[in-house]
Amino acid sequence: MPNENRVTKLANRPLNEPNESRLSPDAKDYELIISAHEKAMAIGSDGYIDPTNSLFVMTAATLKARGYCCVNNCRHCPYI
Repeated sequence: MPNENRVTKLANRPLNEPNESRLSPDAKDYELIISAHEKAMAIGSDGYIDPTNSLFVMTAATLKARGYCCVNNCRHCPYI
């Protein structure tokens, strides 16, 4: 993706609060997922293992450090 098309402006919400389009508060395992994300952020980990599907999920802090949205629909994207 060309640099001029990258979204680099952070969303107006805390890093520990995902965009509802990526993780709805109504999701069955919302609290488990949020807890895993917050633990990973607290220890400075790049991500965590999703408690429902065992996939690796990057934290909002890791994605923020990248400096732009990669348009891969990351759960904790701080740019959307």
